[in-house]
Amino acid sequence: MNKYVFYLILISLSLCGLRAQAVDYQLDDLNGKRQSLEQYRGQWVVVNFWASWCSTCIKEIPDLVDLHQQGGESGIVVIGVNYEDISTARLKKFVSDLAIPYPIWRSELVPITPLGRVPALPTTYIINPEGHPVAGEVGIVSRQQIEAYILSKKPDIRLSGSVEDI
Repeated sequence: MNKYVFYLILISLSLCGLRAQAVDYQLDDLNGKRQSLEQYRGQWVVVNFWASWCSTCIKEIPDLVDLHQQGGESGIVVIGVNYEDISTARLKKFVSDLAIPYPIWRSELVPITPLGRVPALPTTYIINPEGHPVAGEVGIVSRQQIEAYILSKKPDIRLSGSVEDI
């Protein structure tokens, strides 16, 4: 098993735990319109908490862009949750300058979100098609890590290092 997948699974158990109900997380987008995880039901959703001042966050953005652009065909969507106090105008310019195509939502700096804690940036959660948070990672993630994790969870694909084997 890929060591990154193992760590992602391990952290998922500590951050997310087992949740009996789907999570509906709602935040405003860059245009002030309320968005919800519910609208992505049926897809894998990668929720990435980040800030424009965070160099590690910026480093992982190209992989998240690739994942979002290529993942649409396989039912994967990325949502960036901006987790800082920044003006909307500055944030829109930042997103435009980096050509980030995935939805950007805005969050206040709260200690616990409906998905769980955000102890440091970046923090990423993976939501399964049923709306349940199934994994989380504090620190940088790659497209390959996320895809490997999601592939290990698809019922028609069985990897030797699936969660059931740990």
